[in-house]
Amino acid sequence: LQATKSNYTRAHGGATPQYLEHFMDAKPEEVLLDQLQSEQGARFLAKRNRNIIIEPQRPLSAMRNFRWLTLGQIKRLLRQPNVINMDTRTVISGISYGEFDDRAEYYFDLFATHFSTSNLPAISLLRSFLHAGESLHSLEEILSWVTHLRSRYELRVSRKPLAELRQWQIENDCIRHQANRFFKVIGTRVDIRGREVRAWSQPLIESAQEGLLAFIIKPINGIYHFLVQAKLEPGNFDIIEFAPTVQCLTGNFRDTAPEKRPPYLDYILTAQPQQLLFDTMQSEEGGRFFQEQNRNLLVLADEDFPLETSENYRWMTLNQIKQFIRFNNYLNMQARSLISAISFT
Repeated sequence: LQATKSNYTRAHGGATPQYLEHFMDAKPEEVLLDQLQSEQGARFLAKRNRNIIIEPQRPLSAMRNFRWLTLGQIKRLLRQPNVINMDTRTVISGISYGEFDDRAEYYFDLFATHFSTSNLPAISLLRSFLHAGESLHSLEEILSWVTHLRSRYELRVSRKPLAELRQWQIENDCIRHQANRFFKVIGTRVDIRGREVRAWSQPLIESAQEGLLAFIIKPINGIYHFLVQAKLEPGNFDIIEFAPTVQCLTGNFRDTAPEKRPPYLDYILTAQPQQLLFDTMQSEEGGRFFQEQNRNLLVLADEDFPLETSENYRWMTLNQIKQFIRFNNYLNMQARSLISAISFT
């Protein structure tokens, strides 16, 4: 089910979205995941969606345009460009694989010692998820860090008429930046079979260029750590959210002087093929954005990559990141999209 509130309340007089009743009437014991997560803070003003996974107790068949897939199949399809949409990625990013005691981790380490040579990065990512200890910073330290930043900054967003926006031009067929940067707002007419409403008109956001989203990963104390950015964006619900190491949504970094580029961008762009654990183009929300895609990367740092970071960055294990995904408004959409792509095979 992928529906806005106006869809499932039939505000536009359309049909009821398929499978809606299974989610609306789900019993507590059927719910495997239930979170309220943010959308892009640079594009939406305090917008959140409910991410939910259920295991129905009553029979459920696949209707037309639906197929059953295993989580493993979804993960493999994520390695193909623009197959798994953004909403699916954010939902599966929240899946937990359970808690493990020291004895289970000990046996896993024995197993990894004998079999890790075939796919060392995948084994190392799994260890980063399983191990609750051996992290550079404790969960309490990370929580204190982000709380300090959220209390340090104050976010005030004021509304302005479109005609009063500087450097933006309203034309017959679009609203665009005068230098053709960032994005355009275009009008569209949509006719689609199989939707709650078959035809409508709406604005869409057309990006000026593809963007880039990347995590840098570094072994610290024998455990993979992700370099996480604390990012303030105007539409954030709670001021600061955890973001990928590099997040350039519009590709404007291509025309930016090196000294003004985001931190670590040049390192990402010059990474060698053997450093790329994941490198695929992924689409953004097709109901709001016109054919927008971003390059998604997981980059393994070389031995010389510095451990020290600026105030807006912290090293976190995958276990710690997954702990924060359990709660609302900590990891942004871009970070969740990258986390969803991680597999252990």
